[in-house]
Amino acid sequence: MKYRLFTSLAVILLSFSAHAKVFRNAYIAFEMPETWKCNLEQTEWVCRSEQNKESKEAIIILTAKEVGPTDSFPLYEAHLNTPIAVATRGGAAGGESKIVYKSKNVQINDQTWIDSLHLGSEVPNYFTRYLATIKDKIAILVTFSAHKQYYTKYSQDFFKAVMSLRVIASKNLLAKPELGPIRPGSETLGGPIGSAMPADMLQEDATPKKGGKKGLLLGGAAILAAIGIFIFLRARKNKR
Repeated sequence: MKYRLFTSLAVILLSFSAHAKVFRNAYIAFEMPETWKCNLEQTEWVCRSEQNKESKEAIIILTAKEVGPTDSFPLYEAHLNTPIAVATRGGAAGGESKIVYKSKNVQINDQTWIDSLHLGSEVPNYFTRYLATIKDKIAILVTFSAHKQYYTKYSQDFFKAVMSLRVIASKNLLAKPELGPIRPGSETLGGPIGSAMPADMLQEDATPKKGGKKGLLLGGAAILAAIGIFIFLRARKNKR
C-alpha cells in the first residue's frame, strides 16, 4: 500500500515538472506552468496564463529596485504586518486588506525572504502572497495572486514557483542598466505594485463566474461519494 502511494506521488510530481518551464530575467529565476508567459510592463514583469479562461484566475508580478532607505527586512516585516489600504477601480479608498498570516523569515535556496499572505490587498477577493528579499544592492519583490475561489487550484503551481526561486543578480547589475529594469533606490518596494496589475484584473468581470462554484461543488460531491463507497466496502468486509 505504501509503495503504491509513493508511486502515485512520484507520478504526480513528475507530471507537474513536465508541465513547468523556467522564467529568467536579470535578477531572478523560477519555475512556472508551461501555459504561462511573462511580459515586461514598464519596470514590472507580469506573469499569467495565456489561456483566456484562466488568465484572470491567478497572476505573478516581479519587481526589483536599488536598495534605498526604505529597504530592510525589519521594515518589510512591519509593512506586511499592517493591513494594506485597498483602492477601487476609480481610485477611491476601498477599505483594508485582511492579513491571512503575518510576515516570517523563510530560507529558499540559501536566500532569506520575508513571506506574508493577505486577502484583498492588490485586487478585491484575491489572495496575494508576498515574498521580499535583499541581496547585495538589489531589493526584490515577488507577488503571487489568485482569486479566492481558485487559490487551491494554483497552490501547487505557486508552491513549485516559490521553492524554485533563485536570486541570480550579478554584483555589477546596477552598472549595466540594459540588463534591468531596476527601479531607483528612492522609491518604495511594492508601493505602486497595484499599478502593474492588468486592467482586466481590476474589472468587475474579473470575478470568476458561478461555474467555478459549480466545479467546486462537483469536486466535493465526488469526494463524499468516494468516502461513502469506502465505508460501504469496509462494512461489507467486516460482516464476512
